[in-house]
Amino acid sequence: MAINPKKHEMPAQDPKVRAHNFDEVALGYEEATALAEAERCLNCKNRPCVEGCPVNVQIPEFIQKVKEGDFEGAYQIISETSSLPAVCGRVCPQETQCEEKCTLGIKFDPVGIGRLERFVADWHNEHSKEAPVAPELNGHKVAIVGAGPAGLTCAGDLAKKGYKVSIFEALHTPGGVLVYGIPEFRLPKAIVAREVEGLKELGVEVVTNAVIGKTLTIDELFDEMGFEAVFVGSGAGLPSFMNIPGESLRGVYSANEYLTRSNLMKAYRDNPDTPIMKGGKVAVVGGGNVAMDAARTALRLGAEKVYIIYRRSMEELPARAEEVEHAEEEGIDFRLLNNPVEILGYENPDDPRDPKNGTVRAIRCIKMELGEPDDSGRRRPVPIKGSEFELEVDAVIMSIGTSPNPLIKDTTEGLEVNRRGGIVVDEGGLTSRKAVYAGGDAVTGAATVISAMGAGKVAAASIDEALSGK
Repeated sequence: MAINPKKHEMPAQDPKVRAHNFDEVALGYEEATALAEAERCLNCKNRPCVEGCPVNVQIPEFIQKVKEGDFEGAYQIISETSSLPAVCGRVCPQETQCEEKCTLGIKFDPVGIGRLERFVADWHNEHSKEAPVAPELNGHKVAIVGAGPAGLTCAGDLAKKGYKVSIFEALHTPGGVLVYGIPEFRLPKAIVAREVEGLKELGVEVVTNAVIGKTLTIDELFDEMGFEAVFVGSGAGLPSFMNIPGESLRGVYSANEYLTRSNLMKAYRDNPDTPIMKGGKVAVVGGGNVAMDAARTALRLGAEKVYIIYRRSMEELPARAEEVEHAEEEGIDFRLLNNPVEILGYENPDDPRDPKNGTVRAIRCIKMELGEPDDSGRRRPVPIKGSEFELEVDAVIMSIGTSPNPLIKDTTEGLEVNRRGGIVVDEGGLTSRKAVYAGGDAVTGAATVISAMGAGKVAAASIDEALSGK
């Protein structure tokens, strides 16, 4: 049978409809589509796709189960190495990982591995009624700092081996960036909650509103609570700014703040406890996935116009192609090769009670051109003299990166960090402090969900090796 050269399309909401709701954009494969896409897999002997997966999912094996119509069997294969299948099937950049390595992709479209993973996970969540069986405890206790993708993965891997695992999460809902950073229309909160519930069924304890470094220290986890190892997966929640005039005006947000308010604190409701500016014109500075999320969220909150301001061209845009395509379809205005130099506010000295005083009215930008490549290999943007212009906006969202919060570093003696604030670890995730491990964005700075999960797996294996005496 001839192989279909094209990957089966992912059905999605109509752009004109979805731009005004928070329902999931991608609708997922139907069973017939999943079976047809699975048939495109060549089942290569050398399995290059597995090499491209940070959590080592046995991709040809699970796709073979899909071909056979054994969707539960496919799920069991995925869950052997991945604690968050339904999450990964939605937000992992498969196009630069497993699918990039796909042999079929040399000549045709690669197999839709991520779409099949999502289908399998969703099928399991809809049809499976049996809770996972918690293994017999082995007598060892491990603490996890942070309930994001790195922490959840580390916890899941250790729980399956019989460890008593407790996760300490600073916010009131577990999930980390999965719940505070990624919008509902890309990753429904119910999906994350279901994955967390699966870990609880394995025996994992989740303690929320626990800020390690404030409510408890790492020393106290060891000395007073009896944990034998600690994994730090506290993420990179400290936002970066450009340090340009006007960033302290009302109506200027970090993307972290804006998305957290909308996603986790429900600022999208009428009369919310944590309001954010709705309506008007919004400028989002940055070109990554977080910038796309912030821009598309602003649109759904009623913005009449949303701009993406990015200093390089479309070819250098770091966001996933799928997210850029969805943003364009929804009407986001990309202002490329532009860079902000100042945020301008309203000033009415004659009436200090004027509610507009000190709020954003415009953003001043300068046009750019691409010069020689910089250290990252991308062509360096160079300002064009005399090209400054103003863009009238009512809010500005800064999405130019994040770094690890220094709280744990500042409250933990003997923990080495690099110049960017990332915790220094060896190849097994061990820090400079005995029995303290770390991984994910707390080590690397902001990166992908799947890379954080990979780091969590590595650390879990190292912890097991150290505590089990293997």
